[in-house]
Amino acid sequence: MPDLNLKEFLIPLALTFLAGLSTGIGSLFALFIKDFKKSYLQFSLGLSAGVMVYVSFVELLGASIEEIGFLKGNLAFFAGIFFIMLIDYLIPHDYLEEHVKSDFKDKKLLSAGMMTTLGIAIHNFPEGLAVFMSSIGDIKLGIALAVAIAIHNIPEGIAVAMPIYFATKSRKKAFWYSLLSGIAEPIGALVGILFLSPFLSVSFMSFLLAFVGGIMVFISFDELLPLAFQHEESHISISGIIIGMLVMALSLHLL
Repeated sequence: MPDLNLKEFLIPLALTFLAGLSTGIGSLFALFIKDFKKSYLQFSLGLSAGVMVYVSFVELLGASIEEIGFLKGNLAFFAGIFFIMLIDYLIPHDYLEEHVKSDFKDKKLLSAGMMTTLGIAIHNFPEGLAVFMSSIGDIKLGIALAVAIAIHNIPEGIAVAMPIYFATKSRKKAFWYSLLSGIAEPIGALVGILFLSPFLSVSFMSFLLAFVGGIMVFISFDELLPLAFQHEESHISISGIIIGMLVMALSLHLL
């Protein structure tokens, strides 16, 4: 693969910023929409999971197997799954309803919000690397993953903002902590620029694509889908999944 200059990094970096900063959008939903229906959250989570799973199996893993072979492609894919699983095990994070239903005092609620911020930030780091590296390999894949992760980051922004807002009664603090948790994604992209760009061969990129696919599948199965199906109206979540897959299939065909 030829050497890439700074200009060729700008679009992947911009996509990663947009995906990461969408946590701030989540905090705005949480703080300024009075009638925030659970069905909105269910549909968006299903939509994001549908996009991620479809892209991971159809494009990322498929392209990797075609380039480096079935065995190496699948090894990279499962390496991505076990990598993000290890992060999830070492640094677990909780979501919105687990905090809202709790009767914590303000200090405990604030602590929960801080830990959620830290946990989500660490989880967002490999997502930023995933968007950046996918964009370097194929810009349409990078756009697809950036959109999916942006949708996925909205409920994470809600998860950070709500406990901090209830603890401090400050919309400003809740917003900034929520935004801060998403900054880890562009930091992940910067790590890609500084440390991984010298290794961007075709084989290495193919390995990374399958690795990214594993990360995306685990995030979908571990985080998005369980939360999407917590409520009784599961057809809303399923509709989101199917529409996400259809949109992704059409976009990949048209782009």
